[in-house]
Amino acid sequence: MPTLLIKNADMLVTMDGQRREVAQGGVFARDGVIEEVGTVPDTADQVIDARGCVVTPGLINTHHHLYQTLTRAVPGGQDALLFGWLQTLYPIWAAMRPEHMLVSAQVGLAELALSGCTLSSDHLYLYPDGVTLEDTIEAAQSIGMRFHPTRGSMSIGESDGGLPPDSLVEKESAILEDSIRLIDRWHDPRPGSMLRIGVAPCSPFSVSRELMRDSAVLARDKGVMLHTHLAENDEDIAYSLEKFGVRPGRYAQDLGWLGSDVWHAHCVKLDTSDIDLFAATGTGIAHCPCSNCRLGSGIAPVRALSDAGVHVGLGVDGSASNDAASLIGEARQAMLLQRVQNGADAFSARSALELATRGGAQVLGRPDLGSIEVGKRADIAVWDVQNLQNAGAWDAVAALVLCGPQTVRDLFVEGKPVVEDGRLSRLDKRSLLRRAATLVKELTG
Repeated sequence: MPTLLIKNADMLVTMDGQRREVAQGGVFARDGVIEEVGTVPDTADQVIDARGCVVTPGLINTHHHLYQTLTRAVPGGQDALLFGWLQTLYPIWAAMRPEHMLVSAQVGLAELALSGCTLSSDHLYLYPDGVTLEDTIEAAQSIGMRFHPTRGSMSIGESDGGLPPDSLVEKESAILEDSIRLIDRWHDPRPGSMLRIGVAPCSPFSVSRELMRDSAVLARDKGVMLHTHLAENDEDIAYSLEKFGVRPGRYAQDLGWLGSDVWHAHCVKLDTSDIDLFAATGTGIAHCPCSNCRLGSGIAPVRALSDAGVHVGLGVDGSASNDAASLIGEARQAMLLQRVQNGADAFSARSALELATRGGAQVLGRPDLGSIEVGKRADIAVWDVQNLQNAGAWDAVAALVLCGPQTVRDLFVEGKPVVEDGRLSRLDKRSLLRRAATLVKELTG
């Protein structure tokens, strides 16, 4: 069985139960599982000298729309609120084909990997021209990342009072049938799983109450997780009150969308009663600070959520609304926004790093990930802190969030290299960028 040794780290950040940080620490893993932490053997099949580096658990992305990576900085959508932004981009997304989805996902996942991410979720809710969820699964496998894609959906088009154009909605029976197909074909619930499937109707304004309820029943019958957007901005709250007569938190409760097998994206506008509901039920939240800023949605109450015991992870959201895919960047933004809202002592750099690691693992139901501990999987990020960004930094761990670097030197998933010396191990970046540029030209017409 292959072994991996990472040694001599200036600081090893375990994110274990005691939040230990080990100076001159190391990690030893066998067959993708961590066997020793701190003091480690001298030899292994692969030895990484982490002198001058900080080592952390791999970062975890709890919300993304990878198909959007080829539609960044689109004119007409750059300065719009959520609903107007969506209406600008829907017609462009309707022209995408399977190759667009594959390459867009590869670009997005490559960007995430370079920012220290070892596991990403994805929310694909439109399927034009033969697109399937397998297009994104292939992308993750080509890079070597853990993946938690969700079978998203839209079923209420403009003619029925929904937001998306009718051409992008599906019949609800077909949505449920394809969800079953994907779960049966791809979902792996075992510890160390590289691929899990979730069920994810897009949002309360693009699917029916019946599909939300049926999706929850299906997911629990199959033992998979549920995901959707919720309480993203003031428009979202107004829609919920007008159409359903309740706030989004109560809407979720009424339809069976609370529990430890559920995580909601954004939740910027949760009130105290919503927060109490989420805390009592173990419901998770994907916090997307950069996207929330970009779309003018507001500042999510992360400090209050954390204090109440709600599980919170970080998400980059779609690259059309961010427009980047950097998990370490999201950690910094999360910290800054909580300080803007609550004061300079409200959220520390280490708290932000915890959202990106341990917090994300909790949200996605992965007790095998999120920390560097004996028995956990060897998903590990190595950050070179001997650079201009870190020059003068006294606290190397806090500096990861406060200063940088923005990219990892090395990244391991299941003990296998995904990034080596700052370069992707399995994909040629130049070839990928050429393919992406060609496909973008097709979309721009």
